[in-house]
Amino acid sequence: MIKFFYSLFIIISVFSLGIAQENATNLWDGNNDEFGKKNLVQVKIDTSKTYQTIYDFGASDAWSTQFVGKNWPETSKKQIVDLLFSKALKKDGSPKGIALSAWRFNIGAGSLEQGKASGIKNQWRRTEGFLDLVGNYNWNAQSGQVWFLKQVQKMGVNSFVGFVNSPPVYLTRNHKAFSADGLSANISSENYSKYAHFLIKVIQGIKEYAGVNLNYISPFNEPQWKWQCCNQEGSPWNNDEIAAMTKILNDSLNKNDLETKIELTEAGQINYLYNNFKDENRGDQIHNFFNPSSINYLGNLSHVAKKVVGHSYFSTWPTERLIKTRKLLAQKIQETNTALEYGMSEYTLLENNEEIKGKGRDLGITPALYMARVLHADLTIANATFWHWWLAVSPYNYKDGLIYIDKNKNGGEIFESKLLWALGHYSRFIESGMIRIGADYASEVPEQEKINGLLCSAYQSKSRDKMVLVFTNQLNEDKVVALSGMPKSFKKMKLYLTTKSPQDNLRFIKEISTKNTFLMPRKSLITCVIESD
Repeated sequence: MIKFFYSLFIIISVFSLGIAQENATNLWDGNNDEFGKKNLVQVKIDTSKTYQTIYDFGASDAWSTQFVGKNWPETSKKQIVDLLFSKALKKDGSPKGIALSAWRFNIGAGSLEQGKASGIKNQWRRTEGFLDLVGNYNWNAQSGQVWFLKQVQKMGVNSFVGFVNSPPVYLTRNHKAFSADGLSANISSENYSKYAHFLIKVIQGIKEYAGVNLNYISPFNEPQWKWQCCNQEGSPWNNDEIAAMTKILNDSLNKNDLETKIELTEAGQINYLYNNFKDENRGDQIHNFFNPSSINYLGNLSHVAKKVVGHSYFSTWPTERLIKTRKLLAQKIQETNTALEYGMSEYTLLENNEEIKGKGRDLGITPALYMARVLHADLTIANATFWHWWLAVSPYNYKDGLIYIDKNKNGGEIFESKLLWALGHYSRFIESGMIRIGADYASEVPEQEKINGLLCSAYQSKSRDKMVLVFTNQLNEDKVVALSGMPKSFKKMKLYLTTKSPQDNLRFIKEISTKNTFLMPRKSLITCVIESD
């Protein structure tokens, strides 16, 4: 009993008061004490169960990097790059950054050059364009974004997506970067070939002037929305318009002997992927583009990537919806083409519900845990092969950034968020090519209880010599985790922790035996990295 109270005292001191936790994992070397028995969660790893291959974790450069990359001091820019992409370790063994492995480059429509005439009120949401207002190409444009593009490649990233919110204003119906009526694409079919030519030129130009290959081109971002005046660049697209434009672009890529693939469908909400939802002209996109019986079938085109892409917005609350929508998505893919993959290419906390409000900057653990649950569901229920956050760098008063900055075009303060480090629990350790494997509670636990409680997922290298386990404790109580099913060659694991405490940002705790239990603090994330002997 004395040992129990001593342990309890240590727990309170370490976790409730938020001080150093180096010895936390020593509090239990078995399940013999009272606290350990009461709060024990047994997790079974099953390497015989294999699921999707994970390719990358990323974020986009919209829109602030155009100013940061162009005008901010080198030291500030380097700090941002390190936080997002560094694989280095600090002296204490903690990661210096989250090692993102993909980068989304926003190909601008040219609204910034239009100034106030663009109709887009916020300068921070206008973009430069490589194609100017009279039809000439300017490869000095988007220099801030190109600076980041080059730096990202230097950091070892080799997965790049060029995504378009609106075709160039030079080509749009209303010469604006938003739609006049929201009913159809803001570009006439007569200009589809010119739009394809523009995308080809951008792919070639970025290769020539930045030395970066765009692996994927995404011409239709969130085509379901009307994108009318006056918040940002954007264009609606109906399914038949997407099909017609994609065929032209596919031919252009072939003629120019480019390897870049076309990424479809960037659905603004995943419901549009598997049924008509609120618009039959813009919904049921898996069937429309990847079922051979559809008049809009694109699955046989050489440059169309064999994957469907969606955004996780407005499908995350309540958690019953989080589960149901992702199950329906996975089911639709299996029914249509088992070779198709799913990728989640954009998400941030836009929801306003009982648990979270999108408006209001919050650098703390609460939005990070919400994001972690969505990420977990996308990987383990929808079987996402990649996962990309929206804004890498945000000047806004929303829960939309991994890193926050002052809204100043020439320099300012940089603020790390727990969102950054929560994503890092996946991006820093799950390497490209790792395969998700079985990881679940050892005993029967209702699905709804699991999604709201302690989350766990596991990933293994193809060579089977490395394993990564990611845990998120959403509960307001500490838990003790015990592992079973671990292959004999995996004997020791390194633990990395994120809590609400300022010093707990993917902090390396220690290395322990895989046979030992370890403490999972309330409202925290822990990643276990295990390499075989």
